[in-house]
Amino acid sequence: MTDLSIFLPDPQATDALAATLAARLTPGDTVLLAGDLGAGKSHLSRRIIQSLQRPFGRVDDVPSPTYTLIQTYRAGEVEILHADLYRLGDPSELVELGLDEAIGSAICLIEWPDRLDTTPDNALHIQLLPEGGGRRAKLYGSGWPARLEGLVVDA
Repeated sequence: MTDLSIFLPDPQATDALAATLAARLTPGDTVLLAGDLGAGKSHLSRRIIQSLQRPFGRVDDVPSPTYTLIQTYRAGEVEILHADLYRLGDPSELVELGLDEAIGSAICLIEWPDRLDTTPDNALHIQLLPEGGGRRAKLYGSGWPARLEGLVVDA
């Protein structure tokens, strides 16, 4: 599996990546977002959620779920789950929060996936790394190269 590496010089490029990715996501997809604090995981997640909602005329304000751990949204009939596991005390807490049930049926955006016991085999991994004045997004995952083929980010 080949990594796709995209330089994102500014927030507008991150927004463009989010819109492009959102168009390729379907129910049951899991996106795992990794990177240091302030890398842009919540920004990218927020814009993916809003891009999914936009065609349905309702775009929610999407705060980081740092303290709630999980927030749920809708885009038409599709459920979107946004999780920030930074403050997770123990992976067993995820059962109470419904993450296990959502994976495989909802579109799941999970920040700090290193806190999980296991990750779905078919997840899209996005690692955000600082580079220059912007960031680099590295995307990879089993089954994703074909789905990401031709991905172009126009900011």
